[in-house]
Amino acid sequence: MKTSKITYLGNLRTDAIHLKSGNTIITDAPTDNNGKGEAFSPTDLLSTSLGACMLTIMGIVAQRHNINIEGTTVDITKIMESNPRRVSEIIVEFTMPKNNYTVKEKELLENAARTCPVAKSLSSELKQTVFFNY
Repeated sequence: MKTSKITYLGNLRTDAIHLKSGNTIITDAPTDNNGKGEAFSPTDLLSTSLGACMLTIMGIVAQRHNINIEGTTVDITKIMESNPRRVSEIIVEFTMPKNNYTVKEKELLENAARTCPVAKSLSSELKQTVFFNY
């Protein structure tokens, strides 16, 4: 089953539709690569996908172990390299709610994040730097 359909709108912009839900995402080339930077760039989505996947898998583990992570936020920093142009590092910084997590709960959550499908799908050349602030 197809996942999405992407249409080029011109001026370095695309419209992607999630076929199951009908939700859409607009992408725009970044200003440092001839674009307007008015929407997520494809590399922004790549970087954001890592954080969203980590948080989703943490949520699954949290539900399974009755751990409250509601209100957790994730800040993503994408580092680009120019030769060749690519994402060289993604910095993922979690800010967890003040819930007095046990050592075991922290281990479960952090392992879930680091082993999410997106993290495991990215090239080993792409540095993933992950911080957890409790």
